[in-house]
Amino acid sequence: MKIGEAKAVWQKFMSDGTLNEKMQPAVARSWLKCREMRVNPYSDNVTQVDDIVFQKVLKKNKELIRIAAPIIQSVYQIIKESHFLLVLTDRDGYVLETIGDDSILKRSENILFHKGAVWTNLGVGSNAPGIALEYDMPIQMNGPEHYCMSQHGWTCSAAPIHGLNGQVIGCLDLSGAVEAAHPHTLALVVAGAFSVESMLASYHQSLLMRSAANGLHESILLLNDTFQLRWINNTAKKELSICFPKMAMIDFRSVMPDVDWNSVITMQKENAPLYIDDMRFFIKGKVRRFSATISLTVNTSGRTITVILRKQEHLIRSVNRVSGNQAAYSFDNIFTADTMMKQVIERARQYARYDGSILIEGESGTGKELFAQAIHTGSCRAEGPFVAVNCASLPRDLIESELFGYEKGAFTGALKEGNPGKFELADHGTLFLDEIGEMPLEFQAKLLRVVETLQVRRIGGKEEKKLDVRVIAATNRNLKRQVRLGLFRSDLYYRLNVLRLDIPPLRERPDDVEFCANRFLQRFNLRYPDRKRKFSADFLLSLKHYDWPGNVRELQNSIERVFYTSESPVISSRDFCYIMDDVVAAVPSETGEESEKQTYLRIIKNSGGNVADAARSINVSIPTFYRICKQYDIIPKKIRRGLE
Repeated sequence: MKIGEAKAVWQKFMSDGTLNEKMQPAVARSWLKCREMRVNPYSDNVTQVDDIVFQKVLKKNKELIRIAAPIIQSVYQIIKESHFLLVLTDRDGYVLETIGDDSILKRSENILFHKGAVWTNLGVGSNAPGIALEYDMPIQMNGPEHYCMSQHGWTCSAAPIHGLNGQVIGCLDLSGAVEAAHPHTLALVVAGAFSVESMLASYHQSLLMRSAANGLHESILLLNDTFQLRWINNTAKKELSICFPKMAMIDFRSVMPDVDWNSVITMQKENAPLYIDDMRFFIKGKVRRFSATISLTVNTSGRTITVILRKQEHLIRSVNRVSGNQAAYSFDNIFTADTMMKQVIERARQYARYDGSILIEGESGTGKELFAQAIHTGSCRAEGPFVAVNCASLPRDLIESELFGYEKGAFTGALKEGNPGKFELADHGTLFLDEIGEMPLEFQAKLLRVVETLQVRRIGGKEEKKLDVRVIAATNRNLKRQVRLGLFRSDLYYRLNVLRLDIPPLRERPDDVEFCANRFLQRFNLRYPDRKRKFSADFLLSLKHYDWPGNVRELQNSIERVFYTSESPVISSRDFCYIMDDVVAAVPSETGEESEKQTYLRIIKNSGGNVADAARSINVSIPTFYRICKQYDIIPKKIRRGLE
């Protein structure tokens, strides 16, 4: 159910106890129980145990906390930039551990969702951890699905954690703002809970797991005291193509050089497994990447090192899902009444069938990313990631690491496990390089090589990884002119410009002005039915006479503005002043009488000789503007002195 619908269902139940058939059965069952037990839906009281009691709870669950800790840390690395709170509870609903950024931790304090609190259905009303524990099932609850109003601003995904005998021993929960609700969040929590269960099984039953391990999707290897292979499961045999007799004499310290094997040997003292998020595995002259969980078992027969390998593709897929690296739009979301624009859409549909690089050119606000997403959604890569990169916003010293990734210890401040770059995240999908014209000239050669070969080498790495990526670039500049000015490499331009898409500005599509304006108005009328508006003929005429330098984006923002500010149900020409108030002057365009040099001279003069203001006025970086000045022998200091 959508949030608005769920809110109405909640209000109906609170008023007369009527349940809605669309409700999740477990939630409906829990609501009835809360109502029967007179849980106050408007109360935010949460039981908080004192420190003495909580220390006993922690001691009782010491093993669960220790085993789950590395899993929680690895899941948090995936969601740390998405403002979610990761929570571990015991089987009774005691919050044992929380991890999140400062903003979400502060927000969670408002509902006392912190360590030492008790979150059960009868204690705080129906909630995801409570239902997961009580009914032994994974569940996601959004906003008004929570019984108590204080939790309506949250989305919570929880999955129970089972012990060796199948009993529920705890719960893993991922909570955040309801606006960020996503079905894949539950999948991530279920995977995390499963990982904790796997770690428990590995820790307690490493010698007894052989019969069951062959049915797992992870690769499992057992090593002896000398780091040689003792046993592997069927998944490992298939995934790693390992022939046991030949591998039995190999020292696996050379196969997995990223592992701190000294820590593995001494981990018995700490009684905790070692988790590696990004690890190289050298086999048959090739390099594979995995995340790894390594634990040590010591008994009378000696030491056994258990290695659990998970394909990095699974980790990257989870990162992409949580990070939103997916296309949200298709060709059905592109509306037009203009014949020329329809031809552009048809051309884009045709491009979606192929894998060649695409260059999309068009002014700001024409919908370049919308087209890029639609092409991805209409292609055979639709199930893969769509990773968007704004080249203008990348700090110069981080461009290479952001796009290509880096190995551990590659530079000061790097994550200790290393980090995949945008190209790797886009594997089997699409990489969208927006504002490609702002890419620094000195980095373009490196970008060209990766785009040409589709092989990437991380900073600090020695091997190259072959990728399956479709590259779509976009710019609001005339790249051909940038090439002529020496501001963009010609070889990179031609590599990106395999398939070209020119999106015409709105001023060249007069039929779309009224068409799009009416669609935007319809959208706002549906959102605010008590404030419905319509356009007068003179207002529509004013829209058509305006040249819309900001294109469709400016038109949408303008219609929203007049919708809010108009005092009459009929938006007329007198309301057009609300649009003109925020109009930003367009960059002067070239004419036959005015050379490019004169254009840039006028820009710098209009900015009072201030290079930063001049660069900002035409949406380029300061170094780029200096290169333009050098190209035309323009001296900003001289112009500034002449204006003083």
